Amino acid sequence: MSIAKDSYDTEVTQVGQITGLDESLHPKSDKDRTVKPRDYVFMWIGDGVNIGNMTLGASVIVAGIATLNIFQTMLAALISIAIISTIFALNDRVGYRTGIPYVVQLRMTFGIKGKVISSLLRGIPAIVWYGIQSWIGGTALNEIAKIVTNGSFDNIFICFVALQLFQIVLSQFGFHAIKWVETIASVVFMIGLIYVLWILVTQYSTEITQTLIQAEGSWGLPFFGLIMVFLGNYAGIFVSAADYSRELTTGLSDKKRGLLYFLPITVSYGFVILIGAMLAAATGVTNPAMALPMIIENPYLSVGVSAFIVITVIATNMVANIIPPTYVITLLTKLKYRASVTIAGLLALGAFPWLLIQESSAKGLNLFVLIYSAFLGPVVAILLVDYYILRKQKLDINDVYDEKGPYTGYNPAGLLAMFIGAAAAFIEVDLAWIIGLVVAGTAYYLLSKYAFKDSSFKKGTIFEK
Repeated sequence: MSIAKDSYDTEVTQVGQITGLDESLHPKSDKDRTVKPRDYVFMWIGDGVNIGNMTLGASVIVAGIATLNIFQTMLAALISIAIISTIFALNDRVGYRTGIPYVVQLRMTFGIKGKVISSLLRGIPAIVWYGIQSWIGGTALNEIAKIVTNGSFDNIFICFVALQLFQIVLSQFGFHAIKWVETIASVVFMIGLIYVLWILVTQYSTEITQTLIQAEGSWGLPFFGLIMVFLGNYAGIFVSAADYSRELTTGLSDKKRGLLYFLPITVSYGFVILIGAMLAAATGVTNPAMALPMIIENPYLSVGVSAFIVITVIATNMVANIIPPTYVITLLTKLKYRASVTIAGLLALGAFPWLLIQESSAKGLNLFVLIYSAFLGPVVAILLVDYYILRKQKLDINDVYDEKGPYTGYNPAGLLAMFIGAAAAFIEVDLAWIIGLVVAGTAYYLLSKYAFKDSSFKKGTIFEK
């Protein structure tokens, strides 16, 4: 049955009585939603303007040579942003309408036990990204320490650990901390990026022109591969769109929510990718935390830019890399939110991010993104096919939370479709995301229709007897 507006709070109360999950995983009622559209826009600007995305833009420069020119890079970014915004607007609808988080949404398609695998596929990449972002932030923090101490202190690892511990403390305050961090940070980000762009255009135009603008580039596999990397970078975020939309105040149409993704992601993600490519072309270094101080000779400004990097890291982690794995840990361990968020932060310390970010090339980061997106492409396809085609956007929220209901155990159709899609994706890793998406979505529909005829997961779908 669908969730009627006037019975929604009653549904939420009933859920609290039938589930053994931590309260943080219960559906959000209208009164619990405190994120306004303006806050939501700032949140996605703050997430998009981050050094990890800048590193992806820098990935077009390999050993000082551009694999794509600037026009091809920006076109790839715009195509990926359009796809990202569309999937966000589609997959956020479950969370927005019912208030459930991503890890609970997975129960419909993979089962209460089967959701363990698919939830880990979201949680593990987020923890690794948590570590990657913090390592970049630790690098920037180390730059500040070197300038302040005149070179007597130089230890990136200590700065990395210190920053991580600070983020663990900050994340204890949950989604409420995200709102004010992102609002402040997004304004600072854009001012800082405009300044960096001005330096690059006025002082490094020759290097950028020779390396990036005049490059022949490619309209073949490297071009489409970059689109897949850009999509893969957001794959973990839009697959768990429900984690964010459930916090958004009610009353917004689907089109308005779509704009809340498209506009800030276009402005921030596109801008950062452009600057990342230009910065790598100018310096030959793909780690922005090391490249940015190279173009700014004034030590005071270098401190400011490095501080800017630290802030972007914290803001990005707060949105994309802390909440999702925390929900996964809470679901799997039955721990409270604060204990789970602490574990997520400690796990990120052991992600060995320095192995994925090299000074001369971002190939390791690209490969990591492509590999995990080979699984997340299938997951998002299965979620969309299930909700829009099989269930016609109708959902009984009590069934989703009932530990002994129709979604108990494993959904073989969902699990098989996911592995079939991932296997197909690895046939051509550079196009992993789109291959996995199409194959898994098709496989899930066919398996749901023709196989496992007595499956309880057919309840509420067009294939229910």
